[in-house]
Amino acid sequence: MFLGFLTIACGQVPFNQKVLWTAVTLLIFLVCSQVPLYGIMSSDSSDPLYWLRVIIASNRGTLMELGITPIVTSGMIMQLLAGANLIDVDFSLKEDRALFSGAQKCDHRFSVFLVFLLTSSIVFALIISLGQATVYVLTGLYGQPKDLGAGVCLLLIIQLIVAALIVILLDELLQKGYGLGSGINLFIATNICESIVWKAFSPTTVNIGRGSEFEGAIVALFHLLFTWHDKGRALREAFWRERLPNVMNLISTVLIFAIVIYLQGFRIEIPVKSNKFRGQRGTYPIKLFYTSNMPIMLQSALTSNVFMLSQMLSLRFPSNLFVRLLGVWEVSLGFTFSRVYANLIQPMEDSPQLRAASGIAYYMSPPHTVKEAILDPIHTGIYIIFIISACALFSKTWIEVSGSGPRDVARQLKDQQMVNIMTVA
Repeated sequence: MFLGFLTIACGQVPFNQKVLWTAVTLLIFLVCSQVPLYGIMSSDSSDPLYWLRVIIASNRGTLMELGITPIVTSGMIMQLLAGANLIDVDFSLKEDRALFSGAQKCDHRFSVFLVFLLTSSIVFALIISLGQATVYVLTGLYGQPKDLGAGVCLLLIIQLIVAALIVILLDELLQKGYGLGSGINLFIATNICESIVWKAFSPTTVNIGRGSEFEGAIVALFHLLFTWHDKGRALREAFWRERLPNVMNLISTVLIFAIVIYLQGFRIEIPVKSNKFRGQRGTYPIKLFYTSNMPIMLQSALTSNVFMLSQMLSLRFPSNLFVRLLGVWEVSLGFTFSRVYANLIQPMEDSPQLRAASGIAYYMSPPHTVKEAILDPIHTGIYIIFIISACALFSKTWIEVSGSGPRDVARQLKDQQMVNIMTVA
């Protein structure tokens, strides 16, 4: 079970059991997101994934440091290998699609090379997590390796790999039919909801040079209304304050949620009928969001790996031409916060949190304010083109991999002896 992972649930799993397993999975993820890594030191290093941690379900300094990155990155690499014909996959065959999907996580007889590579039952995603954990530790993300010692460095790497294995197994548990939905989607949604609730109702006070302020937008709103005599100025501050969550951020988030939920219902229903049973008719729905959030996750995994590599190299070889072409990083004027180490809260001017200032990493990162987007239209345009192109490419590949392309759907309908009424007419 460990290497072939879980078998697909036989028969119909009762709904209450699915809810139970989903709740257990979520509880384990939340606990791991709050358990700090043993052996880390207070480090002055920047967080390469600061801007992407929400979408990759990651929490710095905890067991969930890597989040879902190993799973998504392994899937992205397998897609690139298949797209470049470096591995032979016939996506029209159900068996090849199953082996391809499994090779992203486990040891399958996919090819002689993969069997040789994964002969010790090491999953592909764990290899990715091993590489990422090693880079994180040896580049000083948790303290200088010479100060930590070889034993602590090894212990940190083992903790990150075991945590990645837990994420993989939890995702397998849900995807094989024992829970509700996908583990990856559940972790992302949980991380986003947790972040929204915390930034809206956080009672923590912070000081960014203007005295103590509440971090939570709603808490700050009521605090300002009750303590400031000028209510109009208090409302403007609560709605538009900089470098801290404000009410407009919260309203924008709710608005985007509403738009996405509304668009999620958009679909085209193709009328079909059965040749086997006369009079049996139905519809085949095609959603507007046909590939869901998978292209965004793959694009985020690509971006996070580029950011991590660029920032690590820039710290070691700041004057190298290739490194500077990949990305030049400078101190950000934003604000950083770690829930695990709340006593280390400080303005970013006093912390080394970096953001891309030029190079490929700069154009792969979004403008952080409307003012930035307007003042640098070239950056904004290139970023939009990059996002659309990357997501379109990943969408096309994902449709082929998942067996949901036009030919695959047509074959499924044919096997069920269903025909399109419009085509027949």
